[in-house]
Amino acid sequence: MATELHETIFMAKQERHKNLFLNYKNLNIFPVELLKDEGLQFLERLYMKRNSLTTLPDNLAQKLPNLIELYLHSNNIVIIPEAIGNLARLQSLDLSNNALQLLCPEIGRLRSLRHLRLSNNQLKCLPPEIGDLHELETLDVSMNQLMSLPDRLHRCVSLQNLTADHNLLSHVPRQLCWLHRLNQLSMAANRLTFLPLDLGRSRELQFVFVDNNVDLKGLPSYLYNKVIGCSGCGVSSPGLDGDLGEVPGEALTEALVGLPAEVKVVGSESDNVVPLEELTMRTLHRIHHHSPTDLNLLPPITLPKSLLDLLQFPLGHCHRCSQAMFTIIYPKLFPLRDTALAGVHRRTTVSFVAYCCSSHCLRTFDLQG
Repeated sequence: MATELHETIFMAKQERHKNLFLNYKNLNIFPVELLKDEGLQFLERLYMKRNSLTTLPDNLAQKLPNLIELYLHSNNIVIIPEAIGNLARLQSLDLSNNALQLLCPEIGRLRSLRHLRLSNNQLKCLPPEIGDLHELETLDVSMNQLMSLPDRLHRCVSLQNLTADHNLLSHVPRQLCWLHRLNQLSMAANRLTFLPLDLGRSRELQFVFVDNNVDLKGLPSYLYNKVIGCSGCGVSSPGLDGDLGEVPGEALTEALVGLPAEVKVVGSESDNVVPLEELTMRTLHRIHHHSPTDLNLLPPITLPKSLLDLLQFPLGHCHRCSQAMFTIIYPKLFPLRDTALAGVHRRTTVSFVAYCCSSHCLRTFDLQG
């Protein structure tokens, strides 16, 4: 096996191969032949799946400077060296099915990275620096132990496919709704109780899978016309009968479990006056939206940091008129079993929830149109 490996690498060097396949070679350490002398300066794709590697060499980028794709699926890698950030041209990195417990912040230096696969590891968190991967299109972190996703993930402006199935996630950062290229979001088999108000507002987002989140009972009405997976959702308690779309009741209360802490008031059709704090935030948001520099003229003590952050990322937008909302919502419930999708989604008791900005929008909202 050693002789065969040596010959394979020698031939790759002699003939300046761009692709090198070292899958199923029973490798415990990274082959020193790859790193001798000038290394493999012309190599672009390295396949080392299903070996027994535990780490990577620090001089990998120095010896393989033109590496574009690195496939390390199904090894025993516990840690990735900080030098991984030196692979300036790397576009695809597959570390699925390893033993990673930590991802170094230097991963954020891979500015050319487009595909990052980290499924089936032991990760409990992701570094904030992952938000620096502006070219990232695919991120798979399924089958880990993640309890949250980085707030800075919304800076991955090219992200199209995010998979985070089988983790311990209890919420989805509302900042993800600002990922305007996101086409597919999969967060099945987590511990979700609530989804961001704006999830599905983007036209690009067409596929949302949240199956088997047993405590999730409400889906934003924006998802009504999307391809959704919600089997096994809301099954921790039986569905309720009655008129659930007109007045808040037990079903509506359950659908709103997990509301963001910023929500101070849950309005109803009889509430005809919007609180002053909400009106102020809406006015400031309009100023900031149309002329961000004008907001800098305000005294720095005008708003606490928590409200300034909320100003940048509102709770959501009215599902009828698109007015930004900050401290109050007017929800309206539409049990899935009463919609045209009832025959498609059988093992679920979830409802669609329309989040409106006023009692007028609440009364006039129509899920069908």
